[in-house]
Amino acid sequence: MPVPPARTSSLLTILEPHRETDPVCGMSVDPAHASGSLVHAGTTYYFCARSCLIKFRANPEVYLSPDAIRHDCAQSTPAAPGQTYICPMDPEVVQSAPGSCPICGMALEPSQPTFQAGPDPEWLLLSSRLRWAILLGLPVFVIAMLGMLPARATMQWLHANLSWLNWIQLLLTTPIVFYCGWPFFERAWKSILSRNPNMFTLIALGVGTAYLYSLLATIIPGQFPTSFHMQAMNTSPEAQVVEPHFAPVVEPYFDSAAVIIMLVLVGQLMELRARQATGEAIRSLLSLTPPKARLWHPSGREEEIALDHVLVGDRLLVRPGETIPVDGVVLEGTSDVNESMMTGESLPVEKHPGCSLLGGTTNGSSPLLFEAQHVGTETMLARIIASVSEAQRTRAPIEQLVNHVSRYFVGTVVLVALTAWAGHSFLGGPEGWQRGLIHAVSVLVIACPCALGLATPMAVTVGMGRGARMGILFRNAEAIETLRAIDTLVIDKTGTLTLGQPELTAIFPETGFDESTVLLWAAAVELGSEHPLSKAIVAGARAKNLTIEMAHEIKTAPGLGIAGRVQGHAIQIGNARFLEQAGLKVDQWQKARFQQQDGQIVILMAIDQQPAATFLLADQVRPSAAEMLSKLRGQGLRIVMLTGDRQSTAAHLANKLGITEVIAEVLPDEKAAVIAELQQQGRVVAMAGDGINDAPALARANVGIAMGTGTDVAIQSAAVTLVKGDLSGIVRAMELSQATSRTIRQNLLLAFGYNAICIPVAALGWITPMWASAAMSLSSVSVILNSLRLRR
Repeated sequence: MPVPPARTSSLLTILEPHRETDPVCGMSVDPAHASGSLVHAGTTYYFCARSCLIKFRANPEVYLSPDAIRHDCAQSTPAAPGQTYICPMDPEVVQSAPGSCPICGMALEPSQPTFQAGPDPEWLLLSSRLRWAILLGLPVFVIAMLGMLPARATMQWLHANLSWLNWIQLLLTTPIVFYCGWPFFERAWKSILSRNPNMFTLIALGVGTAYLYSLLATIIPGQFPTSFHMQAMNTSPEAQVVEPHFAPVVEPYFDSAAVIIMLVLVGQLMELRARQATGEAIRSLLSLTPPKARLWHPSGREEEIALDHVLVGDRLLVRPGETIPVDGVVLEGTSDVNESMMTGESLPVEKHPGCSLLGGTTNGSSPLLFEAQHVGTETMLARIIASVSEAQRTRAPIEQLVNHVSRYFVGTVVLVALTAWAGHSFLGGPEGWQRGLIHAVSVLVIACPCALGLATPMAVTVGMGRGARMGILFRNAEAIETLRAIDTLVIDKTGTLTLGQPELTAIFPETGFDESTVLLWAAAVELGSEHPLSKAIVAGARAKNLTIEMAHEIKTAPGLGIAGRVQGHAIQIGNARFLEQAGLKVDQWQKARFQQQDGQIVILMAIDQQPAATFLLADQVRPSAAEMLSKLRGQGLRIVMLTGDRQSTAAHLANKLGITEVIAEVLPDEKAAVIAELQQQGRVVAMAGDGINDAPALARANVGIAMGTGTDVAIQSAAVTLVKGDLSGIVRAMELSQATSRTIRQNLLLAFGYNAICIPVAALGWITPMWASAAMSLSSVSVILNSLRLRR
């Protein structure tokens, strides 16, 4: 309940007006002059500012609790209602508060995109851990490799200083394990608690065992069997034999623990970078709407308010060239609105009272007064953002396969290690348990999944590098793997099959007029206009080397045409409706039969109220479109054109390119539904597009392909980007996808085959931890070399 104002006396009660308390900020408010009011649960609440009303409406219970009264409006923003947090690795994990995933331990991400775009704390922390791992790990690796140097002097010095070198490695490796590698132990522990062992479980076992063994070898080397004591070389010049060291020293394997952590950190940063790219796509979508809107009061006064303060029913003013803040309906004014980013329509659309407006589109030449109908998460742009965000939360099938196998692999490795320890303890005599421990360590070290962890990211990295040189950018491993399996290509028209730029294709002068004159005079009138059709006419005149001078007395009719005077002659250029309003009849033009023929745009021109010429304009088809579609059809792909443009225009282009399936006049959210319907039919769908209107479909498709010449949002929403905008890149991308996927499977075969052979060898005691570590490194090298073959 609102807190009533304090009463100091009965006289004040009579003289002062009744006041209420703003439930959000606690300020005293005169109901007669309040900025707003709201009825909740039968009680009317009054607010000192519109922002308080917005916050209260979003979540009233937050402000009605006993401790809800705030004293600073800026600090009273409640938590976003309905916000949930999702694991990027396991999207099925959803929590109501921030935290970490109980399955893999990764930081949860908000399910609803936000405007905050600062540095990612997780990236900064992982980068710091990797820097320290490299800084501390390189000396450890160098010390471990000294024993392989052939120089006798080096060997003499090394063997004379074995003990304290072990202590140096211990001091350097301890922060690597317990700081740099700590996230892996956390995730491993959570995976054990949730009974979902994964790759982090294997990593923690391998690193932990290698470190624990090395720690014991450094602190209590005398407790190890004498056969494991390293021999010291007599440093006297006369000595030619190797003698036992004066104190027992056991070789540690700190380098294994350090290198494993470094490699895994690199892989984690690669994965995090891909997730950050997704965040950039969402932020670029959010940036399309202006941060503020112009609220129009009945008195005629304008007020700038924050975008999130706009309510349904508010009257808003948008000036020429400005971005429309929310969805609404026009009340007053007539203007052209550029909706190409949202609907795919390449030409500005005329808007007059009663027409709908979409937030994120750009107003043309005249101001518009409109009423807000959809705000916040209900706008078309917000729904597009939600669609992109939801569709991008996917996992690579290969990654799921590796994690699934790892669940059984972990238990198998631990069982083999314990069996080896128990077997050697039972059969090995008095020192059997020690030998068994050494052999168990060998099993765990040799089974550490470095090769398994590198199998996918290494092949993907090399494949992406080759793709970048070819002008093909893959976003993630899922795109590379899935692209090879697509059987249906859905392709947008404007900006994908075409260049999205109208071009003057023909001029038909009427009797008594020549082509050069009508083109020159038309260009003179159109010269000052930003309309795409005007630019096409001007470009056509310049292509003929005509010298254009600006016309006079230019008047624009949004969505209709333009008029002006050239050399004393009255010029009118526009569509049929524009000329009819000027008192002329379309049938007076001999070439009027070209109206909307073959998907072309017809512009009529009159000079001094006499029909003068007909201009035909059309969007330009990409040069590589016909050849690319022919190759894809030859590979058995089903081709579907999906566009927001008119049916007649789309059908004409489809016939020209041999496309038999056309779906036209489709809104952005409907495009994603078309993709979903094809997927329900069992189709593996790739979507190629270039605009914001394509973003939900690009994200919903199995593989989204964006033209590099398109919008940033389309590029960020797609899994594959063709940098040069060349459609033949789709064919090359599919070929590279097949080669990369094949290499990934070869790498996994090498990794699992290596473990299948080496684990039994280590369990039987035929290999020491040192050679186990070397074998583990060799498996990683084999995976790397196999991946590098993709560069050819």
